[in-house]
Amino acid sequence: MNLPAQLAAQKQIPLDLGIEVQKDINGIEMGVLENGIPYLTQRGLSGVTGVNRSVIQAITQEWEASYNSNILGKDRISFFKQYLNSKGFNEPKLHLETIQNGTVHYAYPDIVCMAFLEYYAFESKADSATAVENYRRFAAYGLRKFIYEALDYTPADSWKFYHDRVSLLKDSAPSGYFTIFQEITGLVVDLISSGLTVNHKTIPDISVGQAWGKYWNGNNLESQFGARTTYEHNYPSYYPQAASNPQTPNAYPDAALAHFRQWFKQHYLPTKFPQYILGKASVLPGGKAEALQIGSMYANKTLPAPGQ
Repeated sequence: MNLPAQLAAQKQIPLDLGIEVQKDINGIEMGVLENGIPYLTQRGLSGVTGVNRSVIQAITQEWEASYNSNILGKDRISFFKQYLNSKGFNEPKLHLETIQNGTVHYAYPDIVCMAFLEYYAFESKADSATAVENYRRFAAYGLRKFIYEALDYTPADSWKFYHDRVSLLKDSAPSGYFTIFQEITGLVVDLISSGLTVNHKTIPDISVGQAWGKYWNGNNLESQFGARTTYEHNYPSYYPQAASNPQTPNAYPDAALAHFRQWFKQHYLPTKFPQYILGKASVLPGGKAEALQIGSMYANKTLPAPGQ
């Protein structure tokens, strides 16, 4: 299949998303990304479907070339579109590209792998006995569960990244001042409860702090509430940000707390937060669709102030 020149030249920027674990299990290369998404590599997908890697690659390219087309027919890419769209998958690529130790890895999420298995087990003219066997095996057991158990992987506690920071930052604010992290705890709890992968990349205190700092300076709030100060902020040792501990973010006068909460509810949540969370779509198990859902959480909702 000949791809349009502009698409053939297009490169996907590898995601800022690490690999939690990747191994070769009985000749099948599989892994789990740090957001919990289980995957097969292209070689692993070739192994479970019983078709050549070049065929996997061809379908991958066909998907990208036809991504903006809504025309469905009897061809194989139409099957993939119907199958994956019905499962809520509508990404521009069938795989995720991520970097580990300087090497780009191509990770096909479990939902995409099941589409390949079903196609080659039941739809393709070139039936694959391997695909039939593995489809029945995974359909009954679950590919996600199979990969997790094969790799001896246990999903991380969704509260760990948040709780460990709370423990370190308890009572860190200077007397008479509040901190941004302390004030967004209600938002973080909402995100975790909604199933967001909350880790060192998705807790939005830096985003909130930058937006509030710009608003603070732009409106000369120091003249109204007094000067802000800095305080020592340390990340847990396993956070990448810990390499530059201690941090020295700003703390703001308690006199400005009511003004901050009003700004946070009425300005940041409806106008800044959706853009922030869309930028994190790559680290969400549900991708862009999940980011859009989370980003709209506060469209008609006022977040209670901490302690209320």
